[in-house]
Amino acid sequence: MFEFLEQEIIRKFIRFVLVGFSGLVVDYSVTWVSKEKLKIQKFIANAIGFSTAATTNYFFNRIWTFHSTDPEIMIEYSQFLLISLIGLGINTFILWLIIKYLKINFYVAKFFAILVVTVWNFFANLYFTFA
Repeated sequence: MFEFLEQEIIRKFIRFVLVGFSGLVVDYSVTWVSKEKLKIQKFIANAIGFSTAATTNYFFNRIWTFHSTDPEIMIEYSQFLLISLIGLGINTFILWLIIKYLKINFYVAKFFAILVVTVWNFFANLYFTFA
């Protein structure tokens, strides 16, 4: 029984990562346009990119990763966004730490922050939003 559960979690995590990759493209694209073209401050641009990706990721994860049929879609979406906002805080804090102390390029630092937040988002959504 536990083996099945482990396989199911791994399968969901793989799907979550694939959805997350599409979110990564959305996140980087929106962040880049916001920061470089619209000249929005880098941490605000980061929040805009992250939030846009979180919204698209919700719909893909609801349908494909977690196969949710919960009719309370606005509650579920709100829970997903709450977890994403906590993830945004973690993301921004890690981004700030890496830039300030390691002096790494903004976009490279953002990549590392996204890796950490992916693990947070998956387990928080698995056990809270889509439980």
